[in-house]
Amino acid sequence: MDEHVLTRLRQELIEGIDEKTRDGASRFFKEEVRFYGVKSSLVRKIATKYFREIKGRDKGKIFTLCEELLCSDYGEEAFIAFEWAYSLRSQYEPSDFFIFEGWLERYVNNWAKCDTLCNHTLGSFIELYPQYMEKLFGWARSDNRWVRRASAVTLILPARRGDFLPEAFMIADILLLDKDDMVQKGYGWLLKEASRAHQAEVFDYVMKNKAVMPRTSLRYAIEKMPAELRRKAMER
Repeated sequence: MDEHVLTRLRQELIEGIDEKTRDGASRFFKEEVRFYGVKSSLVRKIATKYFREIKGRDKGKIFTLCEELLCSDYGEEAFIAFEWAYSLRSQYEPSDFFIFEGWLERYVNNWAKCDTLCNHTLGSFIELYPQYMEKLFGWARSDNRWVRRASAVTLILPARRGDFLPEAFMIADILLLDKDDMVQKGYGWLLKEASRAHQAEVFDYVMKNKAVMPRTSLRYAIEKMPAELRRKAMER
């Protein structure tokens, strides 16, 4: 039965291939990526359609389906897997962290997969179980660039609401001198979102660290600030 669901889902993805979308998909990535070439609006509809079909099943069985989708390495299937996992957020329990961490380490190999998993599934988990924040500090020291990026982007939505500012700064401290541009953009984005509710604190952090902070991170961090503050931050 489960295999039949995935067979039908994949057939709909194949039938939904748009040549222009397929040909343009790789433009947004430096690494080699795998996409059917289905428009994101249709992928979302397919995800919703088939979740209605499986939502009454045991959470563990749905997570198994998610992992089967992730094994294909297709970007669209990863989106559906992470969307299904996020749809189960009311059922999250502490042990689920290790499932999500495993997905991150085994299947996340570009920024789109990283951000989709982290912004929603992992971000929601950390809000429910903030005692797992220590795990993010460990991720920030990982040899895997996507795990390091994940340490920052998991907090994007909570930070946008003004939450976890001290933790955001702790992660930024660990990543401060990271040489990977995707990690630099990740923690710069986190600081930008934190600045919506804590502009003065983020500005002070940027000014304190701007002599060593990569310019990529700095530009991201100050993007939402007034022009005068952006000018001060960019001064050599």
